[in-house]
Amino acid sequence: MSYSYLMLIIVTLALGLGASGYVNSQLKKYSRMRSSSGITGAQAAERMLRYHGVTGVTISRGNEGQDHFDPRTNSIALSPSVYDQCTVTAFATACHEVGHACQFAQGYTPLRLRSAFWPVANLASNAWMFILLAGILFNALQLIDVAIICYAAVVVFQVITLPVEFNASHRAMDYMKTTGLPQAEVAGSFSVLRACALTYVAAALASLLQLVYLLGLRRD
Repeated sequence: MSYSYLMLIIVTLALGLGASGYVNSQLKKYSRMRSSSGITGAQAAERMLRYHGVTGVTISRGNEGQDHFDPRTNSIALSPSVYDQCTVTAFATACHEVGHACQFAQGYTPLRLRSAFWPVANLASNAWMFILLAGILFNALQLIDVAIICYAAVVVFQVITLPVEFNASHRAMDYMKTTGLPQAEVAGSFSVLRACALTYVAAALASLLQLVYLLGLRRD
């Protein structure tokens, strides 16, 4: 293992662990702060959908820690701690996912690009390492080039994801400011959403560093 690759591993691990630790601390902190709205995350999602006039979106209780909007089924899944709880974390998380539903309803271009690019990125993320190893094993530069192209597709997908996530959080914050929440809860919601966004930034940065390393490996 080269020194440069060891440093890459250390940096990417530090980015991932730092972002994960920060987001977990913010989620836990504001999951202990009860929202003055008196409604659960599921109810907050329903109200935000009505506020924006978005219909046809189903809201269901999903697995813990797997809150997401699925454009294929036009549905929102909220973890039990979000779906059933009346906390700042639940409110912010639910509104963020509704932000994605609003993007879908309005044909938000970055979301459409991400959805269209997902099959390619998914295939590339599963294949690039095996192709790279085969290229190194057989000293086949063509395979190494294919592996780098596949990994570049993964990086492009992560970069496209950034404006989608930032915009969903922006929509959530705009809505929450109209609900009359106390300033402390608005600030707490912003902290939660900012921490979650940081995980996407860290992942994209780590992947970009990995791509730079692969390009350097190709030159060598």
